[in-house]
Amino acid sequence: MKPVICLMGPTASGKTPLAIEIAQHFPCEIISVDSAMVYREMDIGTAKPTPDVLRIVPHRLINILDPAQAYSAGQFCTDALREIEEVICKGKIPLLVGGTMLYFRVLQQGLAPLPVANQTIRLTLATRAKQEGWEALYAYLETVDPHAAARIHPSDKQRIQRALEVYELTGQPLTLLQKETNSLSHYTMHYVAISPRDRSVLHTRIAERFQHMLALGLIDEVKQLYARGDLSIELPSMRSVGYRQVRSYLAGDYSYETMHEKAVAATRQVAKRQLTWLRSWPQLTWFTYDSADEKKGIVEFIKKVITP
Repeated sequence: MKPVICLMGPTASGKTPLAIEIAQHFPCEIISVDSAMVYREMDIGTAKPTPDVLRIVPHRLINILDPAQAYSAGQFCTDALREIEEVICKGKIPLLVGGTMLYFRVLQQGLAPLPVANQTIRLTLATRAKQEGWEALYAYLETVDPHAAARIHPSDKQRIQRALEVYELTGQPLTLLQKETNSLSHYTMHYVAISPRDRSVLHTRIAERFQHMLALGLIDEVKQLYARGDLSIELPSMRSVGYRQVRSYLAGDYSYETMHEKAVAATRQVAKRQLTWLRSWPQLTWFTYDSADEKKGIVEFIKKVITP
């Protein structure tokens, strides 16, 4: 049973610096679990490690896609399983680090053998939604897959479309297909979460980090992305927190102050949702992470789980 360590936590909790330190002291290789760091040209706004750091401590699943490409939780699961096996084959320990909780959950629960996206069916569904309204498509979903409809909000267009797309492609409900999953039973998964003891400390870090991103040139980074001409605001990459608020500022929709406030507020909401996920996570080891003394406990835990 090979150990796999998952280092989780809300945004701005210090996961990446801690992971880099762990990887420098233990036989670990880092696998990123971040839905924005997968994209090239998006460095400042994702708080991506610098090229100098990446040369010393490489991160897998960083800079693997162009921002014009979509990336799904299912694709992440496929990629992560491959990377985990490669790291283990090298005689090292996979250290999965990030805050995209959906990716962690899909990896934990397994990957359902779902069909890939079909643009023809998606266009048909989008046309039908435009003609009949998303309420009609949701009602249709309730008839073909009531279990999926029960857990999908009626206004969640993306998930409604995906559930119907799977049904149209396979003739089977998404819920049924999701029960057929790949197992991670041959790994010993260790889930570790870090967060400041006081929520106000996290809020302060979020505000300071966004201010630092602006000082590093986040606005210019967003300008350069949109100057390409092929990146719609609807793309998953461009919907990332920080990027969409700066885009609205550049478009004249927000003042600089409003942009700053909205980006910080949106990041706080992300952190709140991440903490909500973590509170219900099974077999999770929590560490408050405010000082160097508390880091010692984390290091001791890592040493314990990787020792044969």
